[in-house]
Amino acid sequence: MKTDIFTFEMPLELIANEPANPRDSSKLLHLTPNGQIHHHHVSDLDKILKEGDILVFNDTKVIPARLYGKRGEAHFEITLFKQLNLSDWEALIKNSRRLKIGDTISINADFSAQVIEKKIEGPVILHFNKSGADLMSALHQTGIMPLPPYIKREHGGKESDKANYQTIYAKHEGAVAAPTAGLHFTESLFKKLEDKGIEKVFVTLHVGGGTFLPVKVEDTDDHKMHAEFGVLTKEVADKLNQAKNEGRRIITVGTTSLRLLESATDENGIIHPFESDTSIFITPGYKFKATDAMFTNFHLSGSTLFMLVCAFAGIERMKNTYQTAIQQGYRFFSYGDACFLEKQE
Repeated sequence: MKTDIFTFEMPLELIANEPANPRDSSKLLHLTPNGQIHHHHVSDLDKILKEGDILVFNDTKVIPARLYGKRGEAHFEITLFKQLNLSDWEALIKNSRRLKIGDTISINADFSAQVIEKKIEGPVILHFNKSGADLMSALHQTGIMPLPPYIKREHGGKESDKANYQTIYAKHEGAVAAPTAGLHFTESLFKKLEDKGIEKVFVTLHVGGGTFLPVKVEDTDDHKMHAEFGVLTKEVADKLNQAKNEGRRIITVGTTSLRLLESATDENGIIHPFESDTSIFITPGYKFKATDAMFTNFHLSGSTLFMLVCAFAGIERMKNTYQTAIQQGYRFFSYGDACFLEKQE
């Protein structure tokens, strides 16, 4: 399928550089099964959902994965991309052409990384002089939140992003990008959902830097999807299978939860425990095995995430939905507004 099918025009002023405050005051577009569009706020979600619905959240926790270092007079911005072991990471580095294998980048007096592998295009492999918990501690002391490039920040970022670019239920460290649909949820919204009889479960998918990489091929068949590590426990699988058997809706909060859930579900619709990497790439024509509806943000033109929502709700329906959102001034991307998508009748 040609990738240019998934492009659209959007005014740059609709890119959200700051989150809504409070989080659940963001606007919420509801796309119904018959294609109608309704406008709400996230705080109204309990009125849209049904008693018995079960929400699937991604409880990964973003680490301060952006570092600034130097080698001699050369300065480098490092964004950690994917953890390989206790000391080694794939990383995207600005000015990486000035580095060669064996070079050491100094981050501070006792924290450094050596280039151990370098490709013509793509990530650089770094070996840090710290490992495991010590490395994580050093990242928390010196790193900043790895906001996507379309959110404009001065060098060093903003202190408020440490809280804003993290869900209130983040638990397991390992992500280098936030599961942004979850940023809209508050304790007061959780209470309203609970009062309505809506259940929630948590899975973990450590979102990698590949979520920001552009699709550079002309056909979706030629795109290599990045791999991300995910965990879906037996307890959660049992709860979700029970909900399916009882005819209750499974609703994923974000594309990351959806990708993990679909990776853990077999062709008969049975959800299994999962603890592995997934590189599932969902495009139109995919048969969804577990997900009945989804809550998600508005995504970049031509991105794998927009391809996924088109697969879920239909290409023309999603293009029309996004056009409506643009006309209505919805805010886009990580700190932007949200939509609740139901499958086509």
